Amino acid sequence: MKATPTTHDLPLLFKGFSTLADALDYAAQGDTGYNFYSGQGKLYATLPYAKLRGDALTLAKKLLSLDLPRGTRVAIVADTHPDFVRFFFACQYAGFTPVPLPATIQLSGQQEYTNQLQRLLSICQAEIAIANDDFLPFLIEAAARQNIRFAGNSQTFENLPESSAPLQPLRADELAYLQYTSGSTRFPRGVMISQEAVLSNTRLIIQHGVQVRDGDRAMSWLPFYHDMGLVGLLLTPLVCQISVDYLNTRHFAMRPRLWLKIMSENRATISFSPPFGYDLAARRLRDDDLAGYDLRHWRVAGVGAEMIHTEALAFFADRLQPSGFDAHAFLPCYGMAECALAVCFGQLGAGVQVDRVDAEQLASHQKALAIDPEVENCAPRAKVFTNCGSLLPGYVLEIRDEQGRILPERQCGTLFVRGPSVMSGYFGNPEATREVLSPDGWLNTGDIAYLAGANVVIIGRSKDVIIINGRNILPQDIEYLAESQPEIRTGDATAFPVPNPQMSDQAVLLVECRENDEQKRQDLIKKINQLVRAELGIDCIIELVARNTLIRTTSGKPSRHSTRNDYLQNMLQLNPATS
Repeated sequence: MKATPTTHDLPLLFKGFSTLADALDYAAQGDTGYNFYSGQGKLYATLPYAKLRGDALTLAKKLLSLDLPRGTRVAIVADTHPDFVRFFFACQYAGFTPVPLPATIQLSGQQEYTNQLQRLLSICQAEIAIANDDFLPFLIEAAARQNIRFAGNSQTFENLPESSAPLQPLRADELAYLQYTSGSTRFPRGVMISQEAVLSNTRLIIQHGVQVRDGDRAMSWLPFYHDMGLVGLLLTPLVCQISVDYLNTRHFAMRPRLWLKIMSENRATISFSPPFGYDLAARRLRDDDLAGYDLRHWRVAGVGAEMIHTEALAFFADRLQPSGFDAHAFLPCYGMAECALAVCFGQLGAGVQVDRVDAEQLASHQKALAIDPEVENCAPRAKVFTNCGSLLPGYVLEIRDEQGRILPERQCGTLFVRGPSVMSGYFGNPEATREVLSPDGWLNTGDIAYLAGANVVIIGRSKDVIIINGRNILPQDIEYLAESQPEIRTGDATAFPVPNPQMSDQAVLLVECRENDEQKRQDLIKKINQLVRAELGIDCIIELVARNTLIRTTSGKPSRHSTRNDYLQNMLQLNPATS
């Protein structure tokens, strides 16, 4: 089987697209498309855009045979598989609204996953539900508890007749899809993204973010149910007619070197990952792997997360330098599902740019006072943040305090944005919509940020801040100190506040740890506690927990909100280890 080629003309006619169906109609005229790789790194399926269009049109007629109203929600378990893409675009042609569902099952969590699917099906009020064979049993059980008109896999739908009614694709003013938030602070909500919003965002990413060039090729292991995976690495490449190579997220987690192998073999130029992905891939490399990779073509190594720690990126760049990877390829960015995807991009080709600020002024007064790196040794203790770059054209922002007043440069507050790709609201939840979206279009992102000139610096989530003795402590700082220990993997620590007897915040840190020796466990707790006291000046309850204990979001990040709730419910039974 041969991968879909990447040679093509790039006339940038995407400017005229008003719907995703329009975009696929045009992309189908070329020879690019999607390629799917197995857990062994072998190409097992190709889906040229021309074939995708044909398959989607046929499936759309079958969906119409169910005689359901326009805008019907179609829930699709978003495994990294050609079937998801076919059904997603079939919905575009049929006038239905696709709803990607998470395709992730924790160990010993099959019933929990089924319950999650049931809740998501209820929120979006789906009438059709689709999954491939790996996830079908869970979906069928979840659908049986809901008023689902039709549920099955691709074969089930193949057996349906084709409607003779004319197809009426979704219009520019209609929803393109519902995107569930990751649920890092509460249960996921269904973000309503219009055709106009997503196409506006893809255009800005193409033209101003990654600045797509003729001959570009993308590669992704990010899940299709996450905004970066769906908009950034599925829809955006189609809109600008470049090919993409996909590796299932589960296979990446087991063999992260496959990411680099496929990038090297296909001379891919664009790929994105949270920092933990770069860290995981670099740590799993063997020395004799490096000579086998050629990463000289990788010009955009996108990085997105709520807060980007640079150490993992520096480690990756140093480790892969013999393979031709250039650290200048790193491109920090910021976005969220409520804005389709992207809001800010760093400077292309400049690598990671950081801002050093006075840590005490930040914690006590929420001021990000810059420290000159040349005199840093003589200055107060520094806190280093990643610069997420400037706003995409058409966006405006304000940094506001708790009273809604606009703050000046380098004063930390909540980031509000307004722009062409902001959501129209949360599906079926007007109250939640009013909490974050004003009538004139200002979105409360819930992120704490400050401005450094024209650049945005994200420092955390407002709901996660731990306030101790009037000082704002970021949970990411506590987690980072734990994850800096060799025994702890990136992403295996979660910090959050709980009320103490005085009803102020007490910091708690839960750490997944594989160490079984009790003395070594106690030594690790002591070491982390000493670091927290030395670096942050606070006491912290530290508990080492078993693998798969931390509750995670649909995108795989630890959910501080859910983990905190679980901890509080079981606090009387817990015996936290402290030193």
